[in-house]
Amino acid sequence: MISSPNPKAEKKTYDLNFGGLPFKLRSSHDESTVFELAQYVDNKMHQSLSAVRSGSYQNAAVLAALNIAEELILLKKTAWKELDQLERKLKTLSDQIENSKPQKNKTENSSVI
Repeated sequence: MISSPNPKAEKKTYDLNFGGLPFKLRSSHDESTVFELAQYVDNKMHQSLSAVRSGSYQNAAVLAALNIAEELILLKKTAWKELDQLERKLKTLSDQIENSKPQKNKTENSSVI
């Protein structure tokens, strides 16, 4: 599971490889998160390298970035859709609870003089 970076944590430098090319990365994420992210990007890079006919690392990197962006946007859309559904259900339940409360008779609350 990917954790959020700790803003107070000291940034470490990691030596990584993407598509066989070396890359140095400074991050405040913990080591396991950095390696999980790097492995994910490297897998996308390898998938893109096999799909790019020219064998260009630059084209493969752009294709990998587009694939990751597509996944992110689709996940966001799904999350927003599910959040909207939950909000509608919550509103319905709230209305049902409100309507199930016994109604006070107006004459019971008024004083007769």
